[in-house]
Amino acid sequence: METKRQRQAAELVKRNFSLVLQQEGSYIYGPEPLVTVTIVKMTPDLGQAKIYLSVFNTENKQAVLLEMEEEIVRLRQSLANRIKRHIRRIPEIAFFADDTLDEMYRVDALFNRLYEEDQMGEEE
Repeated sequence: METKRQRQAAELVKRNFSLVLQQEGSYIYGPEPLVTVTIVKMTPDLGQAKIYLSVFNTENKQAVLLEMEEEIVRLRQSLANRIKRHIRRIPEIAFFADDTLDEMYRVDALFNRLYEEDQMGEEE
């Protein structure tokens, strides 16, 4: 169960890290991939932020995350410059891939194929 403070800090990190990616993302992983912050989870002591990212417009999503891991110090410093007035201790950040939308498209395509093959049964 997340506390109100955890949710507030997560939202602060999410908004500001999105802006950091807009400004510095193209220098790190290039202009092609589109990276968005989907969810941020904070630990109870607010010492670590788990940032879930959705990566589009590229085949190798893991490579984008690895490039971001290499520049994690730079990204954390940029985040710190944005949120230092709002939070006492700048959290450590960790990146995770969020494949929710990819999974949704896969399931949607599967349902469409089943409808085309007339295997979904009778509609009422």
